[in-house]
Amino acid sequence: MNLINWYEQKKTQAADWQSEAGNPPPKAVVIADDTTKADEAYRLACEGTALLYRGDFQNAKQLLQAITRRVDRKPVKPAATMLEAFHQHRARQIGRANITNKVLIELKHGGCDLPRAPDVKAAVQGALIVDEKTDKLPARLVLSLRELLGMVGAHEWRKKGVQIHALNASIHAYYGVYSPVRGEYLDLIDQAPLNSPQVAWDIGTGTGVIAAILVARGVKQVLATDNNPRALACAAENVQRLNMQTNIQVLPADLFPEGQADLIVCNPPWLPAKANAPIEHAVYDPDSRMLKGFLSGLKTHLTADGEAWLVMSDLAEHIGLRQPEALAEWINEAGLQVVEKLDIAPKHAKASDQSDPLYEARAKEITSLYRLKCA
Repeated sequence: MNLINWYEQKKTQAADWQSEAGNPPPKAVVIADDTTKADEAYRLACEGTALLYRGDFQNAKQLLQAITRRVDRKPVKPAATMLEAFHQHRARQIGRANITNKVLIELKHGGCDLPRAPDVKAAVQGALIVDEKTDKLPARLVLSLRELLGMVGAHEWRKKGVQIHALNASIHAYYGVYSPVRGEYLDLIDQAPLNSPQVAWDIGTGTGVIAAILVARGVKQVLATDNNPRALACAAENVQRLNMQTNIQVLPADLFPEGQADLIVCNPPWLPAKANAPIEHAVYDPDSRMLKGFLSGLKTHLTADGEAWLVMSDLAEHIGLRQPEALAEWINEAGLQVVEKLDIAPKHAKASDQSDPLYEARAKEITSLYRLKCA
């Protein structure tokens, strides 16, 4: 973990630095408090100077909100194409994060001692402690207030869980693990014809929700893989909650485990673009690496009569990030054929939000489950 340094109380201070996006600690840090004006804070943040807050916690939140409003006032240039609108939107998101992440908070052993601060220790532990045997919170930790609030929000969602219709139960997502809030792809998994597979694999399991739906549908043995330690811990906990540990084995793997399976399921990230934070790897797949890796490995890992389910959205095609014929070509090049394609329209709020810069593409989006077999 990197150290952040700043000058306070007539000497140089140091603490561990936390950035989920992997950003380096800011070189310039000044102390801010309840007397700090929003315009001055915004100017400093735009110049690259971070503000370590030493006043009332609720006032720190108000300062962050004021800086965010100033960032959002910048006019949006009309885009000539949907692809240009996407790149503008991503650049705006990154620029917004760079500025709003400049309001910093110091934690001591995971807790915040500012006046009117909530008890954040459980949320911080839930976000940063993956293995309780080896991980521990540092005595002094500095992070952006925006990231801390994200941890608190994620902790509340983790406790509450997301109700999954196909399971008649809740799935609980860890901080940094994509939550199954978009139910349409799960409806496809629940409805696709199932040919009595003995062994199924869920590639890139995340919360473990797809593996759990397969077991609920009668599959006796499911191997769920992921390369993210948080996802592996999250999936294992959900499997325990659902009492499916005799049916589901959670394994670390980049894609496939060893051997073969009768059914291999994957819901890879849908957009071939760069991820700027770990949580975005659930949405962005640079150069479609995971998608291509999944398709190219199927022939080796499917049993003779085995079937693969690929769950994909066509949003990338509507934006212009992927050519309309590309997916069909990759399926053919992998020696596979499409047995059936099941489609469903998205139900999430962004699909009907006309203020969204990508609304024109989202309004046309279809999520599909491709049933694939070896050609």
